[in-house]
Formats: sequence, structure tokens, C-alpha cells
Amino acid sequence: MNGDIKNMAKLNESEKSEKIGFHKGSLATLTKEREELARMLSIVEQLMHMHIKELKDLGIDLAAEAKKANQTPTKKLKGKKDLGEIL
Repeated sequence: MNGDIKNMAKLNESEKSEKIGFHKGSLATLTKEREELARMLSIVEQLMHMHIKELKDLGIDLAAEAKKANQTPTKKLKGKKDLGEIL
């Protein structure tokens, strides 16, 4: 009977260790993904700034364009929920 308890404790420790390893591995992977996403975002920001500069050089008033865009209502796609609504 005492041996059964020890075997059960070892099994629980093994399961716990496996779960810990799984979660640590997941966090390591997600950290790398977040770093890559941040790098991609940085590149997109640089490209956007380049285009904004070129448009300004061509005489386009982006503030006026933004005001115009905000005045026109946007349609919500059918069946599409915001992430906040889903969570």
C-alpha cells in the first residue's frame, strides 16, 4: 500500500513536470512570436512614415483627408464581431 502511494506521487510529479515544461515552452514560443511581430510592426511604421512624407511633399493635406474619412460612416461587416465582444 505504501508503494502505491509513492508510485502515485511520482506519477503526479511527472505530470506536474510535464505541464510545467509545456507551459514554459509555450511562453518561449510566444515570446519569440511577439518579438517578430514587434519587428514587423516597426517595418510597417517605417514604410507608413515614408509614404506620409512623400504625400506631404506632393502637397496632400493628410489632416484634411483624415477628417473627411472620419465624417463618412463605416459599415460593419455582417457576422463579424469585434475581438472585445468575443472575449
